[in-house]
Amino acid sequence: MSEERGLGGERAVSEERGLGGERAVSEERGLGGERAAWAAAGEAAARCGVRVRDLDEIADFERVLGLFDEIWHPDPATPPITVEVMRALSHAGNYVAGAFDGDRLVGASAGFFAAPAGEVLHSHVTGAVRRGAGFALKLHQRAWALRRGLTRITWTFDPLVRRNAHFNLTKLGALPEEYLPEFYGPMADVVNAGDESDRVLAVWRLDAPHVVRACGREPYLPAVPRGAVEGISHEGGRPVARAVEGPAVLVAVPEDVESLRRADPAAAGAWRLAVREVLGGLMAGGARVTGFSGGRYVVCVEGEEAGKP
Repeated sequence: MSEERGLGGERAVSEERGLGGERAVSEERGLGGERAAWAAAGEAAARCGVRVRDLDEIADFERVLGLFDEIWHPDPATPPITVEVMRALSHAGNYVAGAFDGDRLVGASAGFFAAPAGEVLHSHVTGAVRRGAGFALKLHQRAWALRRGLTRITWTFDPLVRRNAHFNLTKLGALPEEYLPEFYGPMADVVNAGDESDRVLAVWRLDAPHVVRACGREPYLPAVPRGAVEGISHEGGRPVARAVEGPAVLVAVPEDVESLRRADPAAAGAWRLAVREVLGGLMAGGARVTGFSGGRYVVCVEGEEAGKP
């Protein structure tokens, strides 16, 4: 399940109970350390008027299921996550959290430890109906991960959804590191039905300087290298793919692919294939996505340091 869907645009964060036997993690790792991360998470929660806390009760998991149903309207047979899985994740010490406005649940997130062991949390699903609650949840998730000595959080998202690319790359500072064609197979929810489920794997390097700045509300805007060429551009609402010869390639995505899927499925399908061919092809060949700017991915093809954040 693509973890980013349902997020809006954007001090009471629970510094949740530690796990028995977890190793001690220093709170003094500079600006990117745990103490600063909790402060940033608390400020984000306060700005949108929510409280973020761990979830470990069946009643809470049932509310999360209802919230996700409100966001994605999935086929009842294939919800993004089940009460039983949330219960198991929470009991095993993984990440399950909710954002509350008073007693009302307005956002939730669930993730699990991933390989390499002791380094990575994979965030499986995050959704919010309050502007700012998604950002508050992600910053809470980052602080939670740093407390446990982790260095990265990963998640998948649809590369065609412009607002999510902006949120993940510009607001958070995560960067795609792998293109995953048809990752989930056919999906039956109202957001994804009728389209192929290509995803990119976003990697959030928690102590990277540009990530620390993004968590302090300084959006990450990548430099566009001199000589960058357009790999995909718009023409009459459809993609136009071009030769990708140059030190960097700009890969455009539609303004609102979710509306396009309903209004013009053929055009949405053309965008899917074009982005898979150009962005997916570049990434498979070793090119590096260095950010998202002006509705386009910035992809560096030449030079190890080109566009490096």
